Amino acid sequence: MNSHARPAPEPRSVYARFEPLSTRWMDNDIYGHLNNVVYYSLFDTAVNQYLIAAGALDIHAGAVIGLVVETQCNYFDALAFPQRIDAGIRVARQGASSVRYEIALFAEGAELCAARGHFVHVYVDRQTRRPVAALPSEFISALEGLMP
Repeated sequence: MNSHARPAPEPRSVYARFEPLSTRWMDNDIYGHLNNVVYYSLFDTAVNQYLIAAGALDIHAGAVIGLVVETQCNYFDALAFPQRIDAGIRVARQGASSVRYEIALFAEGAELCAARGHFVHVYVDRQTRRPVAALPSEFISALEGLMP
């Protein structure tokens, strides 16, 4: 994609996996739609929900944790409480210790996303907070399910 091209909503078909999410009463702002910061929380929730279910992430006792080092979002349509959301997830790039996740939020039943963005996790040792030399095999297996 041309770096100067205007971002556009994407269809469901370009995402590898979908995680169902619910909006909450507190997510709406004074304008009656989800506040912009909620979208980032939904991105993080969708990816971590998938990784936990896939057996790759143990948030309480795992030796490896992910730290967000970069994030971005483009907004195309409003989402609000009460609304069910499908979060489309794909892996755009996988390094030795980092992963760029691309996420799109779809209103239930919508073909085009209301918002899309990305974040980069650097996976680090829980104790030292230093990047791991290589992603654990459980992560590699889970990430395969997010490849387009």
